[in-house]
Amino acid sequence: MPMPAVIATLLLCFFVAFIVTNKFLPFLIARMKARHITGIDMNKFNKPKISEMGGICVWLGFSAGIIVSIFMFSYLEWIEINLTFLLAGFSTIVMVGFLGVIDDLIGWRKGIRQWQHALIPVFAALPLMAIEISNPPISIPFFGFAPAEIVIPFIGVVSFGLIYSLIFVPIGVTGASNATNMLAGLNGLEAGLGAIISTTMLAVALTQGQMEAAIVSIAMLGALIAFLRFNWFPAKVFGGDSLTLMIGASIATTAILGNMEKIGILLLGIYFIELVLKARYRMQRQSFGIPTKSGILKAPKYTASVTHIIMGIGRFTEKKVVEIILLAQAILSIIVFSISYFRLF
Repeated sequence: MPMPAVIATLLLCFFVAFIVTNKFLPFLIARMKARHITGIDMNKFNKPKISEMGGICVWLGFSAGIIVSIFMFSYLEWIEINLTFLLAGFSTIVMVGFLGVIDDLIGWRKGIRQWQHALIPVFAALPLMAIEISNPPISIPFFGFAPAEIVIPFIGVVSFGLIYSLIFVPIGVTGASNATNMLAGLNGLEAGLGAIISTTMLAVALTQGQMEAAIVSIAMLGALIAFLRFNWFPAKVFGGDSLTLMIGASIATTAILGNMEKIGILLLGIYFIELVLKARYRMQRQSFGIPTKSGILKAPKYTASVTHIIMGIGRFTEKKVVEIILLAQAILSIIVFSISYFRLF
């Protein structure tokens, strides 16, 4: 397809996702406050109450962006996509968002155990598990490429594609969703990290000609940037689990649809550090700091988050802590994109 038509489609997806999210958020913020659906901003000394569940608007904006791309494909033929793949990925992300809303309403502190909370995205991975994705064989360190077919005792010959769909896809969606749900709690942190990673995956998808992955990335990017306008310090709205889980699901979906699994794993490097730190406390610690009247966030006595490490090395405000983490993610993203672009692995 002509490149101008492709670029126009992607830009339209971006702006539609941005506009829908941007228009609906003020309404949602007001309604949530009126209904007392709020959360305490733990990193502010005066502990203000902030409207919750802003991820719903990101969900709406992202959906609108995807629908526009489908319209461009179906009626104007501006782009060429595998509609089955795109709809499967879209369904997974939307289902994760919906389950995140339920989690926000009856979350693990109100009846759902932590291990049940972690497994929520598995059900949302079903649409992606149902399609046959013909990604190239995976290279296993020290062993080489995984065979196309594997003989399982008492069962017989099983294609690696089936194993990929039934095992690796749900692991990827669940792992990424819970990763982005761990490093959270500071104004602009979750959406900022998601926007940087989405931008990187969009750039990789475009260089590799993976249109479905590019559409998912740019629709999520448009919605996240609009959300950041209201979530940046001082936040007027929190995203909740509906946002954090959805960001992770979009990263996993983009990686799966675009055959960018290695890229996705590398981009989550900071989250792996967060996992190690949180695991020391059995995932029972948050990323909050101890706020002071001057606005400085002090690190708690324990170090259970990347945010705590940064708080411990200097006198930083919440905004500065977030900016440092986003800068680290941006540097990591540039490195990962360079590795991909120059085919260094």
